Amino acid sequence: MLSTTLRCAWCSSLFPPLSFSTKPLSSSSSSSSSLHYSPWSGLQSWRENPLNKYRLWGPNGPEPLPPSPCTPLEVCEGPMALASSLAEMGSLVLSTSDPLTKSKLSHLAYSRWRTEHLPIGDSQAPYRPARPAKPQLVSPKEIPAPKNSGLPLNAYMLHNLAHVELNAIDLAWDTVVRFSPYSKILGEGFFADFAHVADDESRHFAWCSQRLAELGFNYGDMPAHNLLWRECAKSSNNVAARLVAIPLVQEARGLDAGPRLVQKLIGFGDSRTSNIVARIADEEVAHVAVGVHWFVSVCQKMARAPCSTFKDLLKEYNVELKGPFNYSARDEAGIPRDWYDTSSTPEVKQDKSEPLSQVYERLACIISMENENSSLNRPPG
Repeated sequence: MLSTTLRCAWCSSLFPPLSFSTKPLSSSSSSSSSLHYSPWSGLQSWRENPLNKYRLWGPNGPEPLPPSPCTPLEVCEGPMALASSLAEMGSLVLSTSDPLTKSKLSHLAYSRWRTEHLPIGDSQAPYRPARPAKPQLVSPKEIPAPKNSGLPLNAYMLHNLAHVELNAIDLAWDTVVRFSPYSKILGEGFFADFAHVADDESRHFAWCSQRLAELGFNYGDMPAHNLLWRECAKSSNNVAARLVAIPLVQEARGLDAGPRLVQKLIGFGDSRTSNIVARIADEEVAHVAVGVHWFVSVCQKMARAPCSTFKDLLKEYNVELKGPFNYSARDEAGIPRDWYDTSSTPEVKQDKSEPLSQVYERLACIISMENENSSLNRPPG
């Protein structure tokens, strides 16, 4: 997709360029539910929570890992121990192929950033995250049906969830690393939230991997698809599109599917796995809420209506939005229904008077002016 580098001509030296799509998108007003959304009530508490070390699923639920020597070695030593910024550590996680090591490094990276107060920094994300030799990645049509997979139904569903959670680690870290050059625009809170999401996802993968092993299987025992990373890759040049494609569509699908998966596992007679899945689904509310918060924030900076911008980006980036929807979970996470459910509100007339690219340019100039004023008001030394 073509892109343009937008700068304010008179202040280009003060503001780093940011690439956006050149395709004009409509500018439109939106309903009050979109402009004044109700954020998830637990968002601030989630942000302020201490580091979550409950990475083992015990007899009664999550438990902290028992003290043990640091293994594998690369988790304790090597590049991760020497990294000096959040973005640099995120790039190392993305470059790690072994799933369990990736999970442990993800937790270590977030822990180091929280406890050592490291800067966001600036790093380059790999073109695609490192992956293990297994599972074999195939098209969705080639994923075997449960009866042909060689796994019992509970292990089959758990393997699929483990694949989602492993991808989710990379999706969150890619957002941190890829947009790290624009930390002054987005603010530290953006990167703190998505590093926190990556830490949650690494814990979820650890639970899935542990339970698979208890059932006598491993992640990689059946093929999987690469749809999640494909959605991530096509939004690599636009932070607003990334927020739409990943937390507001892909992660929101987890809110839709979670309860159904729990009921299937209960019907299968596996209460231990159903409890793990229920806990993961419950914690995904925070991740969708983070996406809503930062999407609304970006839209406000661009003076754009969130509802219409969400729909325009779905079309431009060919992001598929489909139900059935879990309205109660989506409401809790703060996604206004008129963003995704066309039956909830009447169609709003679109005002095509201003291309979105012009809005981006205006935003760049405004932020540049703010940066200049901040520099002028900063005490010398």
